[in-house]
Formats: sequence, C-alpha cells, structure tokens
Amino acid sequence: MAPPPEVDSRTPVLLPPHFLWSDKQIASPLVEKFAKPPYTYLMQPNATPQLVQSGPEFFEAGLAYRYTMPYGPGPYPTVVLLHGRLGNEDVMWVFRRVVPRPWLVVAPRAILPEGTSGFSWHAQPHGQWPEAAAFDPAVDALSRFLLALPRLYNADPDRLYLIGFSQGAAVAFAAALREPTIARGIAGLVGFVPRVTPEAVAGRLSDLPVFMAAGEQDPTVPPDESRRAAAVLRAAGADLDYREYPTEHKMTPAALDDLQAWLQART
Repeated sequence: MAPPPEVDSRTPVLLPPHFLWSDKQIASPLVEKFAKPPYTYLMQPNATPQLVQSGPEFFEAGLAYRYTMPYGPGPYPTVVLLHGRLGNEDVMWVFRRVVPRPWLVVAPRAILPEGTSGFSWHAQPHGQWPEAAAFDPAVDALSRFLLALPRLYNADPDRLYLIGFSQGAAVAFAAALREPTIARGIAGLVGFVPRVTPEAVAGRLSDLPVFMAAGEQDPTVPPDESRRAAAVLRAAGADLDYREYPTEHKMTPAALDDLQAWLQART
C-alpha cells in the first residue's frame, strides 16, 4: 500500500554521519555491532523512518519530522532527536541504534532554513553564545511539537526524553529551563547551555536526569564552555552525568556506549 500524500517513505541516512568519530576505521566494527541482536530490529523494513511534512499530522505538530513506530501497544516511551545547526530531520538517526526497544523515535526539523539545505534552531553567529531568550521561538515550536506526540502516536509524556546534538542540545536545555516538565531527561551531545546565570535557574531542573558528552579537543564547543554548561545544570539541580572524550565536535564509540547505558537506565 502506498503511503498517504503527507508521508514520504524515502530512506534517510542510516549509517553513522561524519560527526560520530574522527577515525573512519572505527565505522566498520560499529556497523558490525549494530547488525547483531538486540539491534537487528532496526534493519527491518517497517523501522524505516517516515517523513511527515504536510497533511493533518504536520499541521498539528507544527514541524516537519521523521518518526518510527515501535511494535506492541502503547503508550510508548519516546526519544526526540534534535539535530544541530545546518542539520535536518535525517542526520540524527544513527542514534536510534542506542535507543531501547520498543520506543517511539521522532526527529523534527528545526525552524529556520539556513544554507542550501540545512536548518537551525537559532541564527547563532559563529563564536557567540546566545542568551536563553534567543531560543524562545524554537522552544515555542518544540513545546507544541512535543505536546502533539501523545495524540498523534500515543507517546507517553511521562517517559519522553530529548537527545540533542550541538545546537540541538542547546534548544533542549533552553526548553527544560523554561518548562522544567517538558521532558523526563535530556542527553546533550557536544552541546551547550544558553547564557543564563546559575542563580537565575537554581533548582529549576530538580533531579532531572541529564547526560552530557563533551569533546576534549572540540573547537566548536570548547571544553571550558562545556564545563560552564555543566556548572549551570548542576546549579539548576539536574542529576548530571557529565563526561569528556578524546575527540573534537563528534561522538566516539565510547560516548555512544555511555549514552546507551544512560538510556537503558531510564527503562
């Protein structure tokens, strides 16, 4: 049966994109790992992420996105994948390989077209760290999107987690600092926290589980900025698992393993 007009069944990028490791030789063992149980279900045809960019689902959610439905009855624990600057709804799907089964996985497209085919959550000048209020339009859009998921796909709002890469992490943290119950946990991958003072956010993220992966040689989000973000999150009361890895603005296999363990602890 052909998909309805609002759903595009094109297969997105499923192999790990460039930001996952510095050494291309690592790719082969990772792909081999994810081709074995318990990950093999990810290779099944009905696990292909579907694109929604028009129709009633799009108008209710307010953002274009891709999603995969899990097997079995809901409500479903849910992971929302938030891409970084100049990304789109295709580039985060490698992280589905560390998501527990069976979870609903959704990847929205950011609000601002930028470049030839990319999108961003905020028009951030290079080298400048925006204030939290600069993310308000993105947070408004993300909040509407997350509220639609229980109605559209039987997502469980009490088991909804955000995974953000770079600027995607920033919008996730901005959303949680403004609306502390927007998610039940956040994984920020080589990302940052928008400029806020620790005093202004004291206690706002009380016991919220947060995983942060930072690159020790990251030129985009330098280690000092990552550590500043960690200090803000601790001041906000987050249950923070902060880790640094010997890499640049990327994720390493060890970071993926740690992210997987953090997600498994949420089951």
